[in-house]
Amino acid sequence: MNLLSLSPDIIEEAGEGWLVPAHPRPLRDPPGALRLALMARRSLISVWTQQSYAAQDFAYPLLRRQVCVFNDPASIKAVFVTQAERFERKGAMMRQALSPLLGDGLFISDGETWRRRRPLVADIVHKSMVPFYAPMMTGATRELLESWKATGTPVSLLPAMAQLTAQIIARSVFGTRLGDDALTGIVHGFAGYQGRIDSFNLPYFLGAADGWKVGRGASIRRSIAEVHGVVDRVITEHLAGRGEHGSMMDLLVRRMERSPGLGLNVQALRNEAATIFMAGHETTAATLTWAFYLLGKAGWAEAALHEELDRVLGGRDPTEEDVPRLPYARAVIEETLRLYPPVPLLPRQAREAMRVGGIEVEKDALVLVVPWILHRSPDLWHQPMRFLPERFLGDAAPIPYSYIPFSAGPRICAGLNFGLTELILCLSMIAREFRLRLAPGFRADPVCRLSLRPREAIMVRLEARA
Repeated sequence: MNLLSLSPDIIEEAGEGWLVPAHPRPLRDPPGALRLALMARRSLISVWTQQSYAAQDFAYPLLRRQVCVFNDPASIKAVFVTQAERFERKGAMMRQALSPLLGDGLFISDGETWRRRRPLVADIVHKSMVPFYAPMMTGATRELLESWKATGTPVSLLPAMAQLTAQIIARSVFGTRLGDDALTGIVHGFAGYQGRIDSFNLPYFLGAADGWKVGRGASIRRSIAEVHGVVDRVITEHLAGRGEHGSMMDLLVRRMERSPGLGLNVQALRNEAATIFMAGHETTAATLTWAFYLLGKAGWAEAALHEELDRVLGGRDPTEEDVPRLPYARAVIEETLRLYPPVPLLPRQAREAMRVGGIEVEKDALVLVVPWILHRSPDLWHQPMRFLPERFLGDAAPIPYSYIPFSAGPRICAGLNFGLTELILCLSMIAREFRLRLAPGFRADPVCRLSLRPREAIMVRLEARA
């Protein structure tokens, strides 16, 4: 590899019954500040050395900002749980990257705003609500499968999974009346925003307390307008009494009307709806994409999944009640989330100077917990680079705070149960009817700007199962 290259080699190896799936080759030496900045703007998972994967903490200055990386589970517990109040949610750099689109939505809010709204959002995506939403998940997946049967043409995996999960979350959040044009617009808007926004805010590392504002370019503003336009129209319908009973938006509007003290207004509703939509379709679509990529490379795992689906489901679609009876499907999803966590970096910012583990953390330091390196640490996982769904079967459990695809502590993803159920149902329905065949020799290139995506389209050929 060229030492000055901004694109590390992609490693992928396979043999009979084993797979080391695509990942950037760890760097031999830490990059200098300029190279690190340029590499991070391309992908936030390409900047780590082999030593970074050890279950230990480290810190370094990046220009005028201290960066602390915590990869020891004990320190991660301190950052996310026991000392969580001493850190700002997300940190200024990520907040600047997301606030033009999400405002003060739960994903990036902090302080009193977060404390008021967290219970509200948690209530509407609580596990007790999953049985209500599960038919929307299976219904949208069934429609996708029927369209595939009708066309039979090759499929670009990430856009197909994004359309599916957007349809599911649109029905759950907005109700079933969201038309195809509006759905396409909101998916296009989110994708365009992520493709154009700069998640590496250089002035932040030069000492600017909150970095520089981003999202001012015309193309980014168009992407924001696409998303906000759809969400605003739906909110208007609900406020006028024309919304769909039982949707998440209906629950939010009714809560706003009953509880003025929550401080919800139309803008706050839009921010929370956009946040739920982004978290509910972007991360799920990426996980399904990576899951089918892994199954396409690991025929032995695909065969084990098919055996379970045929035995448990026979010729019918799964329901929410079937999820506990599909342990291998769940294990495939959990292993996919380990290898390809949809949000590979979880940033915080230190509110004050403190000591965490062996690191003296400075006030305003950028604090990073990085699932990408944590989930691949040889100190915490057996054969960490291999795809092994079996590690999640039976009574075995990861070391606490070594597996955090949904974050951890009080800020753990409120929609965890919704998302896991959706992933298992969608995976099971698609895999029961189709094998998704990759082009021979194709190798994905995982990159991260805001979330983890393949750089190039993953094209699959649909092969109906007999």
